[in-house]
Amino acid sequence: MIKTVNMQKLYTTEDVETTALNNVNIHIEKGEFVSIMGPSGCGKSTLLNILGLLDNPSSGEYHFVGHEVSKFSERQRAQLRKENIGFVFQSFNLIDELTVFENVELPLLYLGYGAGDRKKRVHEVLEKMEIMHREGHFPQQLSGGQQQRVAVARAIVGNPKIILADEPTGNLDSAHGDEVMTLLTELNAQGTTVVMVTHSPTYAEYGNRIIHLFDGHVVTENLKEKFHV
Repeated sequence: MIKTVNMQKLYTTEDVETTALNNVNIHIEKGEFVSIMGPSGCGKSTLLNILGLLDNPSSGEYHFVGHEVSKFSERQRAQLRKENIGFVFQSFNLIDELTVFENVELPLLYLGYGAGDRKKRVHEVLEKMEIMHREGHFPQQLSGGQQQRVAVARAIVGNPKIILADEPTGNLDSAHGDEVMTLLTELNAQGTTVVMVTHSPTYAEYGNRIIHLFDGHVVTENLKEKFHV
């Protein structure tokens, strides 16, 4: 599903060239739950942005669902992104002016779903996330755990092949963090590929494989158990 070959990402200013990723080679198969760990500044977010087709590498190859996408245009990346990827962010990234229902509905508008299909699908995922009773509320009326449930609902409403989660428990207490990890584990058990960046060794253990980054390099990979297919 995902494969990088000698992938590099350089950031250049007038005076300094910084190597964010250096010869990164990873392979993520359909149905895996992969945790990515490493200290701040090691390249985790840069890697996730490239995997999520939000950015292009400076050199090397990136193969995503059968396409070599390293030189794709923004329009090409956007098309693949909306058809295949759901994002979950540490800061939730919900739109304050929209209700829970409207926040979750948004990806379906971009995908061209009709009104009836949108309502049916949004209600399905709100029920699944146990947040249906809040569909008419606004994000600021919800707890942190509830907001992250809405964010997960929005990520999965379009039935993406892969979920990319960037520190999804970073702004949550341990109880709500455990809830989000349980949700991601359940989605993975149902066949969704999950790639998660985390600082937490405890939450990293939810993955069947842990990739450790340091100074833009993959330094170790720990395979824990057979994943779901």
